[in-house]
Amino acid sequence: MNLTASEKPYPSFVEVVWPRIDWKREIILILVSSWLVALTAQLIIPLQPVPITGQTFGVLLVGALLGSKRGAFALLIYLAQGAVGLPVFAGGASGVARFVGPTGGYLVGFVLAGFVVGWLSERGWDRRFTTTALAMLIGNAVIYACGLPRLAAFVGWEAVLKAGLFPFVAGDLLKILLAAVALPRAWAWVNNRNTT
Repeated sequence: MNLTASEKPYPSFVEVVWPRIDWKREIILILVSSWLVALTAQLIIPLQPVPITGQTFGVLLVGALLGSKRGAFALLIYLAQGAVGLPVFAGGASGVARFVGPTGGYLVGFVLAGFVVGWLSERGWDRRFTTTALAMLIGNAVIYACGLPRLAAFVGWEAVLKAGLFPFVAGDLLKILLAAVALPRAWAWVNNRNTT
């Protein structure tokens, strides 16, 4: 059964802001969302020893805003753009080689994480600080669960956490905090606008 936004207990953010989504708007939503991830991937905070990018923030935000299916599809389109050579990955990278290299697992994890965060948002997790933070934490865990085994094939299991997890924890926590503050405030703004 396919429920409309008004029939869902917790419609996604875009379904509330843009209730009538025809096929043209669907294409626009998916493309703009994929470009949002591409844009956030280029945002780099040059910290030492590992710089922080906004890429995972964009991935999780797209899932939360669009919901599970649209979010996952937008991330598939994002990956397809990178695969065909558009410079959408972190630092302007692109190409199929990224999928078979050490970071390939993380890229696959983006789609799954977007779906999971979107699914949680469709259950109201994006409306409060605590549950938004938890949803983003779970989304990050999905990315690492997909990314670390692939990275281990290149650096070995003994070095994988040091190379692919520990340096990114501080940045991930910062991005989770930003999302946990921003999403409930965006919902409060939309709800206030709809009641006035």
